[in-house]
Amino acid sequence: MSKTFDVPVWKTAPFIRLLVPLMAGIILQWYVQFSLLFCITSIISFLIAFLLFFLFPLSVRFKLRPLQAVILNLLLLSFGLILTWQKDVRHNSNWFGRFYQDSDYLLVIINEPLVEKAKSFKADGYIEAIIHNDSVIESKGKILLYFSKDSLPPLQYGDKILINKNLQQIKNSGNPGAFNYERYAGFQGIFHNVFLKEKDWVKLDDKKINRFKQFLFTARENILLTLKKNISGSKDELGIAEALLIGYTNDLDKDLVQAYSNTGVVHIIAISGMHLGLIYLLLVAIFKKMPLLNRSKILQVLLILGCLWLFSLLTGAAASVIRAAVMFSFITVGTSFKKRSSIYNSLAASAFVMLCYNPYFLWDVGFQLSYLAVVSIILFQKPIYNWWYIRNTWGDKAWKLAAISLAAQILTFPICIYYFHQFPNFFLLTNLIAVPLSGIILYAEIALIAFSWIPYAGMFIGKAVTFMVWLMNKIVLWLNEVPYAVWDGLPSSVLSTWLLYAVVIGFSAWLINKEKSMLSRALLFLLAFVGVLAYNDWQIQKQQKLIVYNVPQHRAIDFINGNQFNFIGDSILLQDGMLQNFHLKPARISLQLNENRDSLTNLFHQSTFYQFNDKRILLIDKPLAFDSVPQKTAIDIIIISKNPTLRIAQLASVFDCQQYVFDASNSLWKIGKWQKDCEELHLRSYSVSEKGAFVFDVGQ
Repeated sequence: MSKTFDVPVWKTAPFIRLLVPLMAGIILQWYVQFSLLFCITSIISFLIAFLLFFLFPLSVRFKLRPLQAVILNLLLLSFGLILTWQKDVRHNSNWFGRFYQDSDYLLVIINEPLVEKAKSFKADGYIEAIIHNDSVIESKGKILLYFSKDSLPPLQYGDKILINKNLQQIKNSGNPGAFNYERYAGFQGIFHNVFLKEKDWVKLDDKKINRFKQFLFTARENILLTLKKNISGSKDELGIAEALLIGYTNDLDKDLVQAYSNTGVVHIIAISGMHLGLIYLLLVAIFKKMPLLNRSKILQVLLILGCLWLFSLLTGAAASVIRAAVMFSFITVGTSFKKRSSIYNSLAASAFVMLCYNPYFLWDVGFQLSYLAVVSIILFQKPIYNWWYIRNTWGDKAWKLAAISLAAQILTFPICIYYFHQFPNFFLLTNLIAVPLSGIILYAEIALIAFSWIPYAGMFIGKAVTFMVWLMNKIVLWLNEVPYAVWDGLPSSVLSTWLLYAVVIGFSAWLINKEKSMLSRALLFLLAFVGVLAYNDWQIQKQQKLIVYNVPQHRAIDFINGNQFNFIGDSILLQDGMLQNFHLKPARISLQLNENRDSLTNLFHQSTFYQFNDKRILLIDKPLAFDSVPQKTAIDIIIISKNPTLRIAQLASVFDCQQYVFDASNSLWKIGKWQKDCEELHLRSYSVSEKGAFVFDVGQ
């Protein structure tokens, strides 16, 4: 065994010791929400305590080193607290949310070119001022703008508009297992959105443009125009080419993206470290041919990093792109000027800088996956590659690529299962084909942009790019259709994910470092992991639930018994894969439900009346006429759907029911009227549109 394994990693990578307490402070502040006074007091107190150590004699300082280390960690933790506090735009004294009232006018700057969606045009808006009565309040903050498609808005980046429409707070759907969009938008400083029709806004003559951003938007648009002009295939080829080169995803087909995800190569169409690495190699090769640049390492590094950052900004400067650029910059500088610098230290330093810039990156899936993938490759690629010696040159290159793909999966698959609940079984085969091919396509697209002005050059290169993208798509789609291409619907929780990581780390340490003690620990964690899965499965078999989902303008109800369910709702939710995957599938995965069944043994129904165990449920989706009844009918839950014309008082005179549920297919104004009637009659009501999915435990 190499002696380098005897040196603890935190000795060669001191930034790891700085990164851990910073991350702890960020997490603590997000979940506990300490006040600004507490954060400032903590950081000042621990800073003074740390500096006092330098007043002691050297011998005393040596004895108190453990205490000094504890105080330094607490200082960094406090730094994480205050970083997270100040990043929350709601704490800013000029944030518009502190002053905004319904019916106020808002002066908004269009902060990006409009993006066409299925039913609207979307853009980020930056609020410059609030007009309240006759006073103008200077403020700041971001909102999401959605413009009606009734007429194409003649708006561009930098335009100023005056809007008079009540803002809506961004809320989660509340469906079980659903993506936390409210938190995602909040991490970007966005808490409100608004849907604007033509009468709701007025374009002003004034503009506010950042010249550099305008240059980036213009360059990006020119690149897209060049690709659209020269790529002659279908929309699928164009969409993949745009995503591969500059991360533009608006033209991507959702089913095609799902196929890339199912086969384990979705990273190809998301700008990442792989793309920057390929461009870095190209830049190095070009600059080596230039004598003046080849003589100066500093100038060469500056130009290379400048080009990498310009490329990153051209791709839209998404968090994943900037993260890759920062990480690559640290690695490049570290390897260029410190021959023995630790790669772990460079990674930790880049993560430290990224979290100082935006502590919310810690919750970003791309942030987590990129660092885990790089660390996993560093740790496991060489041991895996050494398993098999291949004499053939091309066979050896293929095995090197396979070793990288295998290594990257070791530390990323537990968190991928947690977030995406699936595992691509053919990831190794797909990566062996798609990764080299995507690299060739990327270089060809760069050549297309560089030489498209030459007569016929753009046409020939465009045809080559079109063919290669078509070929890659065909391979991915074919592998996606192979039986068992993806292991889907995998249940996962925070606890099971941590236990799975403990199992992976334990077995890895045992296999690589031959530590027998790690084998016993890995087996112990594996037993705990299996125990957690068994307990969860036992809980699933006992579950009996009624779920009324929050699907805007649609009815969607699941009756659940164990791991089986019966769906009552709009037929379009069975046909539209996007609606089903976004609103219904996460809940069914989290509850570990199997295929849809026509009926459940403990569910009986006649017309719109349902009895689930001993619970009586009435579904009303049309106007009802009632005769006077001598005795009220006992009903546990009444679900009102599809905007029927009715009065709650009339229902209350016929049914003895204490729980009314209004699903998301009803109009908001009608729900409001019904809720007011329920309050007057002292009846419980639940608005799915307002509070999220209605989940009722029938077994209790």
